[in-house]
Amino acid sequence: MAPNRDPTFLTQNTPTLPQKPAKLSMETLQRTISDISFELLSQETLISPAEKPTSPALPPISEIEDAKCECCGMSEECTLQYVKKMRDKFGQMICGLCSEAVKEEMGKNGGMRDEALHAHVSACSKFNRLARAYPVLCQAEAMREIFRKNRAKSLSPRDRGGTNVNKGGIARSSSCIPAISKEINTQKMV
Repeated sequence: MAPNRDPTFLTQNTPTLPQKPAKLSMETLQRTISDISFELLSQETLISPAEKPTSPALPPISEIEDAKCECCGMSEECTLQYVKKMRDKFGQMICGLCSEAVKEEMGKNGGMRDEALHAHVSACSKFNRLARAYPVLCQAEAMREIFRKNRAKSLSPRDRGGTNVNKGGIARSSSCIPAISKEINTQKMV
């Protein structure tokens, strides 16, 4: 036998197959959870109330209400403080998306909140009135706007409506096809 009765010395010569870990049964897991919870409860009872560390009190959970945006009509869950903050800031309850859109619009028009809010409210009402009722019409209008913008950016004189534009470059006086076909016919005769 190996020195100090080491059993690993004996098993080094024999090949060993890796063994799978034993599966834990649900009963074993329940027993373990029960033992841990028992230990925690017994430790809590051993500590006197004077020795218990005082943790800061958690703030009360504020009430959450389902608030509807007065601009786009979307509803979202908001705290009462958030609703009050939005009403104080904009004069009406608007959602976070509309708030960001109004901020963008304020950046475009020089920081005038009332004008930006009015522009966004009118855009939302137009969208709610037309796009939701007639989505195909809205898509056609968007394609028309894209075409109109691209047409305005075009550099081609034909797109600008100019017919009497002075054309530069070499102008063609006649076609070269008859000359080529004449050469081919003369080569066939020879």
